[in-house]
Amino acid sequence: MPLYRYKAVTSAGELIEGQVDVASNDEAIAKIQDAGNIPLEVSAADAADSGGALASLFKRPAMGPNQVLLFTQQLATLLGAGQPLDRALQILLELPEGEKAKRIVERIRDQVRGGAPLSEALESEHGVFSRLYVNMVRAGEVGGSLDTTLARLANYLERAKALKESVVNAMIYPAILVVMVFAALFVLLVFVVPQFVPMFKDMNVELPLITQIVLFVGSALQSFWWLMLIAIVLLVWLVRTRLAEPEARLAWDARVLTMRIFGPLIAKLETARLARTLGTLLKNGVPLLTALGIGRNVLGNTALAEAVDKAAEEVKTGGGLAFALGQSKRFPKLATQMISVGEESGSLDDMLLKVADTFDVEAKNTVDRLLAGLVPVMTLVMTGVVGFIMMAILLPIMSISGSIQ
Repeated sequence: MPLYRYKAVTSAGELIEGQVDVASNDEAIAKIQDAGNIPLEVSAADAADSGGALASLFKRPAMGPNQVLLFTQQLATLLGAGQPLDRALQILLELPEGEKAKRIVERIRDQVRGGAPLSEALESEHGVFSRLYVNMVRAGEVGGSLDTTLARLANYLERAKALKESVVNAMIYPAILVVMVFAALFVLLVFVVPQFVPMFKDMNVELPLITQIVLFVGSALQSFWWLMLIAIVLLVWLVRTRLAEPEARLAWDARVLTMRIFGPLIAKLETARLARTLGTLLKNGVPLLTALGIGRNVLGNTALAEAVDKAAEEVKTGGGLAFALGQSKRFPKLATQMISVGEESGSLDDMLLKVADTFDVEAKNTVDRLLAGLVPVMTLVMTGVVGFIMMAILLPIMSISGSIQ
């Protein structure tokens, strides 16, 4: 459904802003009036946000992951200290950095003051708070333990952030090394190698095959680098367009899981993410089937998400979670065995969190091992390629020197 933004006045005379998911402008007005508010301004969010696809690439989110984490931690602390929800939100109103974040907190506060539960106010901020976030808050409201739920949610967000940052930080040095390798090769082939072409012509000797290859590559890069750049961009666009198709993406993700090096790493990362999501939701009283429906949305690999969907169908008919996940043979055996122990002991939520901790460590160790091997391999490749280029340049010179002697 289209999204409509509105400004309205409550029965107490307060100005509020919000968003509603309805089919038309008239339905948005009716929904605002049904809530006991007087609409002042209603407009389609799409019209307000339209700036073109290119602009959306550079558009920053109203509340980034770090701001959402900080908001959750501070709200949990204030509620744990005995502050009423609306008072806690009023205090938080002064804390966010950026005008957009302040407006979001202000809209949430106004809706809560108007009688809406926190989960509904969060849900109305489409795209800011995930389904996982909203469902956990809703479960905390039902169970009467909103402060504890928010504290667990903050811990979940912090652990997920730490795992992501550890992987990204570990990849920084290899990424810089790869860029420098290609930059060095580009400089050699485009600027250094062509300098020898006039000299080789003056020598009037038959060039070795490797010299001809290096000179051809250098000449092609020097003359047609722009065409090669366009070809690379076009290739990337075609691959991304192809992977946007569900069937192609599913086939690719399934293939990635079978790769010898990256398959186990991705399985460990995704297993840790799924287990932490399920464990956190179950601890807050969310039913297992609902938790599985939310958990599959946090997975980046569609083949594993499909396995979770099939597992949910199995659980719906009375099967155990460990057996259901093990049917796909896409999740690590250790994970399904640990989940099975948790089911047998009646502590599935705690065991899922242990699975998450275990595979967080496993994934980090795997990344460290891969990077420990990648750096010397890249160094050897760089040395070999530079040596090949230098040999291609020196062979004709050495051949002439030998014939002169």
